Amino acid sequence: MRDHTVTVDRSTTPATLTFAPNFNVAVSFIDRHLEEGRAGKVVIRPVGGTAVTYAELAENVNRAGNALKGLGIGQGDRVLMMVKDSPAFYSLFWGAIKAGVVPVPINTLLRAKDYQFMIEDSGCAGCIYSPEFAAEVEPALEAASRKPDHTFRTEGDGQTLTSLMADADQALDAAPAKSDDDCFWLYSSGTTGTPKGAVHLHRDMVVTSEHYGAATLGLREDDVCFSAAKLFFAYGLGNGMTFPLWVGASAILLPGPPTPDSTFTTIETEKPTIFFGVPTLYAAQLKALETEERDLTSLRACVSAGEALPADIYRRWQEKAGTQILDGIGSTEALHIFISNTLDDTNPGTSGRIVPGYEARIIDEAGADVAAGDSGRLMIKGLSTAKYYWNNPEKTASTMVDGWLDTGDTYIQDEDGYYHYCGRHLHPGRGRLLSLLRAQRRHDEGRRHLVFALRDRSQADRASEGPRGGGGRPRRRRRSCQTGSLCCSQ
Repeated sequence: MRDHTVTVDRSTTPATLTFAPNFNVAVSFIDRHLEEGRAGKVVIRPVGGTAVTYAELAENVNRAGNALKGLGIGQGDRVLMMVKDSPAFYSLFWGAIKAGVVPVPINTLLRAKDYQFMIEDSGCAGCIYSPEFAAEVEPALEAASRKPDHTFRTEGDGQTLTSLMADADQALDAAPAKSDDDCFWLYSSGTTGTPKGAVHLHRDMVVTSEHYGAATLGLREDDVCFSAAKLFFAYGLGNGMTFPLWVGASAILLPGPPTPDSTFTTIETEKPTIFFGVPTLYAAQLKALETEERDLTSLRACVSAGEALPADIYRRWQEKAGTQILDGIGSTEALHIFISNTLDDTNPGTSGRIVPGYEARIIDEAGADVAAGDSGRLMIKGLSTAKYYWNNPEKTASTMVDGWLDTGDTYIQDEDGYYHYCGRHLHPGRGRLLSLLRAQRRHDEGRRHLVFALRDRSQADRASEGPRGGGGRPRRRRRSCQTGSLCCSQ
């Protein structure tokens, strides 16, 4: 088997993935497309920026990897990324991986004290950030008790990622690795304490991209993906980067905040076929559609995650936009969605069924499986789950138990196999960061604006019952998540 390759046998469900003994995942997501004839195809379409082809991306990845190596950043060293959604994010993330460096994308909405903690906790060798975030990143670097050796902006004056890449070689051999070696980190939201660095492996992005992106969502090479959730979120990382790269598609990147107007304008001008949002954004968009018409005809499907999608939003969106919203649940630790509705099997108001390639259990306080219709703590298992939390063995031991991941969510599974979200578990939760965007309504000179920031799953509203939408299934009477008694959703 050739180095850095993976075979995908889709004659089985789920598809069987076989990795080469020497497997650096950057080759499968970046270099492969040149061999498969996509060199001249546009892969990144930044709003307001210059499009990037697969060949240009491959060269930029190599230059970024060589730039890091030229600084003396070695294999296994961590590099924090406070980088906006842009081609630079792609180049730095994949360049680091190809060079054997561990990229750590960081939430760009955080404050200096959060960045300081992550700088100190990660022991990073480098910190690279977009100029827009300097006001929070630079004080964090100044205050950190342990400072990285290399800190610079992605662009601007002096030494930057752009200048270093311009001087770097455009050829780079992939660093040796195994499919189960550490590859990248994502920090959890830290809603129950300090953020935790979830360590993901080289295989993980292949697993989510194949089992959810290709097999469940049905992404194709001719798709154009647009994600409101940013790339630093696990949800956005898949939606806006790994999924389109896996199938040879294209991605639209919106560097600014995802408001109803900015997302609608992007959809109208860039014509994506798949849109990834969150319930709060869909609700705000529906509100805007009450007073204006927008052209959403390019969309063939929409996806939602981060909190439970109310059935009424599903129904109203289908009436207004003409497409279904496929709700699902995932987590930072699982990397993406592991329970989901599909285009062929949608039950509004539920999270859907288990994604092939994953297993789920719902357990009681004693750790025993509960009966169908009874509520309990959701545990999942799959090959994309994080290996451990960095520098946090206690949380690792309590969250990652015998191959199972404790999601911290309370769920029930009904008689038909659909999963119903009931809220966060009452005991100490597990940090979540999927897309987890929150809408905060602000007034500015009498006009409403939407600012999207972190939203914890525990703040999600209970899904409300609505009339059956097209392609959906009627909701059944089920047991109350709070009491276990039979009830109908309110």
